[in-house]
Amino acid sequence: MSIGSGIPGLGVEVARVPEAVRRRVDAWAREGLTVALVPTMGALHEGHRTLIRAARSGADRVVVSIFVNPRQFAPNEDLATYPRTEIEDLAALTDEGADLAWVPAPDVVYPPGFETTVRAGSLGEPLEGLHRPGFFDGVATVVAKLFALVRPHRAYFGEKDYQQLLVVARMAVDLDLGVQVVPVPTVREADGLAMSSRNVHLSAADRAVAPVLHRTLSRMAARLADGASEPAAEIAWGREKLLAAGFSAVDYLEVRDPRTLAPVARAGVAARILAAVRLGPVRLIDNLPVG
Repeated sequence: MSIGSGIPGLGVEVARVPEAVRRRVDAWAREGLTVALVPTMGALHEGHRTLIRAARSGADRVVVSIFVNPRQFAPNEDLATYPRTEIEDLAALTDEGADLAWVPAPDVVYPPGFETTVRAGSLGEPLEGLHRPGFFDGVATVVAKLFALVRPHRAYFGEKDYQQLLVVARMAVDLDLGVQVVPVPTVREADGLAMSSRNVHLSAADRAVAPVLHRTLSRMAARLADGASEPAAEIAWGREKLLAAGFSAVDYLEVRDPRTLAPVARAGVAARILAAVRLGPVRLIDNLPVG
């Protein structure tokens, strides 16, 4: 199946080979229509729906990719168990009025002989880059391929993956890709937990603990914004708070410059708090601005 949903009741078109995407995008270009792209790995939730709605408000046509990218998973990570819910995802895209779903198989994105990759650069080196070597190179490579295939005017990325947002925006500028990377605020559950496809793997007990991450970052951000404490003291307090609450590990908890990700050593300046923690089998990431 190259294009057309092929599934009764689903109105979104589905492309599984590049030629089908090009035909559709070329037709839109001839009509002078603007195109937005929302890259996802599927298992869509309200956060993804928010991205699609933002894209719909900013362009004439919306393409959503659903692809679990193997090149951003290390051998010890959860590629095999990452949630895959294609039918439900396509139904969500129909509900949200997406125009085209790009749903390729891995050997379509990375055919035999594929060897060209994109290096993420210095923005991909700290934080996630230290804990997941090669992760951002995998992200940059697949997103560059998406941009080349879809040729969107705008691409929408959530701020929950803040470092990824910076890496992709830098790549789009550095490689003259002609894509405006649009950030969309993190969508949260009522108790503050950032929405993530991996949250389904939290046990009931762990789910009760998970909101402590957002509460901890919020307290840190407030104290840093009003100058009541310095970054080093807040980081130490935050780590202690998270471990005492039941998180099994804190991969990182840092206060960084929101543009360069350089460490911030004093309060009262523009900053972003970024964290990655482990809770049961799940690794949660989150971030908040200071000020």
